Amino acid sequence: MKKVLTIGGSSSKASINKKLAEYTGQMIKDVELNHIDLNDYELPLFSIDIEKESGFPDDLVRLNNQVESSDGFVVSLAEHNGAYSAAFKNAFDWLSRMESKVWRNKPMLLLSTSPGARGGQSVMEIALSRFPRNGGNIIGYSTFPSFNENFVDGEIVNPVLKEKIKGLVSDFSESL
Repeated sequence: MKKVLTIGGSSSKASINKKLAEYTGQMIKDVELNHIDLNDYELPLFSIDIEKESGFPDDLVRLNNQVESSDGFVVSLAEHNGAYSAAFKNAFDWLSRMESKVWRNKPMLLLSTSPGARGGQSVMEIALSRFPRNGGNIIGYSTFPSFNENFVDGEIVNPVLKEKIKGLVSDFSESL
C-alpha cells in the first residue's frame, strides 16, 4: 500500500493548514496516511555551527525517515509575513542538509490556506519556485481562501473549492 505524508506547515496547535492537509489526505483512497505535526520534532534553529558541532538532531533523522519512506506528500503551507512559517522553514532547512532533494521527486499536492481572501498566495508562489529545485514533483496546487468561512465543522462547505480539491486529489492519486 502506498504511503502518503501530510504536513501542515505551521507550529500552531490549531493549525488550519494542518487541518486542510489532513482533510485532503483523507480523500485519497487506498493509501496509508502519516500525519506530520511539526511540534513533534524538536529541531534547534538551523545553524551550520550546530550541525558541525553536534551533527543531525535525532528528531531530524526521524523526520527525514518519514519523508524517505513516503510515496507522496500533501503539504499545506501557512503564510507568515508573506513567506513560510519559521517552524516549516527551519524543518525544511534541516532536511535539505540531509538530502538536497528534500521531496525526492515524489508526487506532491501543494496547498496553502489562511483566514484571508488570498489564501496564502505569497507563500504558494515561493513554494512553486523553490520546491522543484528541492525535488518537488508538484502534481497540483491550490490556495484556499477564507478558511474559516469555507471549512466548517471539519468539511469544505464551498462547493467550488470542494470540487477543486477533489480534482486535485484525483490527479494526485493517479500519480502515486
